[in-house]
Amino acid sequence: MATAKKVSARARRGNPALRNRRWPKVLLVLGVLAALTAWYYRGTVMARAVAGTAYGARVACSCRFVGGRDLKDCEKDFEPGMGMVSLSEDDDAKSVTASVPLLASQTATFRPGYGCMLEKWEH
Repeated sequence: MATAKKVSARARRGNPALRNRRWPKVLLVLGVLAALTAWYYRGTVMARAVAGTAYGARVACSCRFVGGRDLKDCEKDFEPGMGMVSLSEDDDAKSVTASVPLLASQTATFRPGYGCMLEKWEH
């Protein structure tokens, strides 16, 4: 009877060798699920990234070159949820580029008489 108790206790804890072999399979399944989710929502994510960078470039360009504010101060004008959009400026070209890493990038350039205009979008 003592051996039966030891076996049942060991069965409840699980065999460590089996537990160690289970983790790679669990991680593989989670990776596949993450990849499928990213693929399913790719259109929505890309559309929002392009819209967010276009909006960010246009607003920041106007803020910087029309309003004369510092680029860091211009980030206050962003809508909630635009935390992934980063800004960079080119003083010589009077342009601001907004980007979401690995997804989208848009540039707006100040033109006297026209204000800040987005560069032509490439499809």
